[in-house]
Amino acid sequence: MHAQTESGLLARFASPLIVLATVIWGSSFVVMKSSVNVLPTFWLLAIRFSLAALVLSAVFWKRWRLLDRQYLIGGTVMGFCLFLAYAFQTFGLERTTPGKNAFFTAVYCVIVPFLNWVIARRRPDRYHLLAAFLCIAGIALVSVTGENATAFNLGDVLTLVGGFFFACHIVAVAKYAQGRDIFLLTTLQFASFALFSWVGVLFASPALDPAVFDGGLVLSLAYLVVFASCGALLFQNIGQKYTAPATAAVLLSLEAPFGVLFSVLFADERPTPLMFAGFALIFLAVVCSETKFSFLRKKG
Repeated sequence: MHAQTESGLLARFASPLIVLATVIWGSSFVVMKSSVNVLPTFWLLAIRFSLAALVLSAVFWKRWRLLDRQYLIGGTVMGFCLFLAYAFQTFGLERTTPGKNAFFTAVYCVIVPFLNWVIARRRPDRYHLLAAFLCIAGIALVSVTGENATAFNLGDVLTLVGGFFFACHIVAVAKYAQGRDIFLLTTLQFASFALFSWVGVLFASPALDPAVFDGGLVLSLAYLVVFASCGALLFQNIGQKYTAPATAAVLLSLEAPFGVLFSVLFADERPTPLMFAGFALIFLAVVCSETKFSFLRKKG
């Protein structure tokens, strides 16, 4: 009975939790950018997700009694997809502008409906496809601005690859979360993510100078661990468990406009008419995906 009540409550707040995750990621983008300027990519990911796995393990320790082979498989696949997504996105961020990084990452909102069609044999409807393309057009207007907006470089290619693996992660969550405890599954996802990151540290990262861990970096890591990982990624997985993958992809793409919005509020970014047009298209995409414009059709 308790499990049914918990499941019903989480299902009711599925979409708001996904949106809340994107708000947190949007606000943390500046923190991530400053951290990657100090720590090599694999070191940053390994430390961040090792600590996140430890935190969730301690908070949800009673859930470990559910552990079986299927949980290990699901957590590992989800963690591997997310690891590749973050790695390519972060390497791309080092070589391109933040706005283009946000835009090219968000191509997953177009990829997900087709990828889910191939893997789960669930054909996307016309509203999901329309929402996906409205969304990518809106993100283009919001994110790709400035003098280097049209210059395509290696960072953009790496980011596109990351966007593909974000799509893989969304589909993997939809596949493995059904009928399983999402809190334990997320903990295992973080643990496998950390393991793959430490392999990257071992083979592809230079030795780390302990002197880099000053007060500012420690606070940044704490924010990334508690809010951007334990909070936002857990909210994402909970929301996705009760949301169609195509709809979840459109909602998750709100990360890009929220990132720009926080840059406008707290950094030197200035809003432009194109940004506002982009926000309008993204909002229309969310409405399309969530409601399929049912409020416009006459009730029989």
